[in-house]
Amino acid sequence: MRIRINPTAQILAARGIQRGGRVQTFIDNEVVRHSDKYVPMQSGTLKKAIGTVYGSGEVKYGTPYARKNYYENRGRGTSGTLIGGLRGRLWFERMKAVSLQLILDGARRLSGARR
Repeated sequence: MRIRINPTAQILAARGIQRGGRVQTFIDNEVVRHSDKYVPMQSGTLKKAIGTVYGSGEVKYGTPYARKNYYENRGRGTSGTLIGGLRGRLWFERMKAVSLQLILDGARRLSGARR
C-alpha cells in the first residue's frame, strides 16, 4: 500500500488558507468591518485602519494616536458626554466578544471546511 500526501503548502493553498490567501483576506476584512462600530471616532481617520495590508493577518491602525486611544479612550466626545454608544478603548477585544464566531464561521465556509 502506498499513501501519497500533498505538501502542506499545496493543501493550504487549495483551501485558500495560506498567508495572503482568500481566507486570511476575508478574516482581515471582517475584523475591520466588525470593529468599525467600536473604534473611537472624531474625524473618522482612525476607523480607516491605515497601515493594514489585507491578507497579512495583521490589522494596523496607523495613526499617531491609535495606541493611546486603544488603551485609554473613555468613549467620550469633546463635550464630555457619551457619544457613539459602543465606541471606546480595547475595541478589538470587545468586537471579538461579540463577532468572533461569525468571523470564524465565514472563514470556515470560505475554506470549504466542515463544522
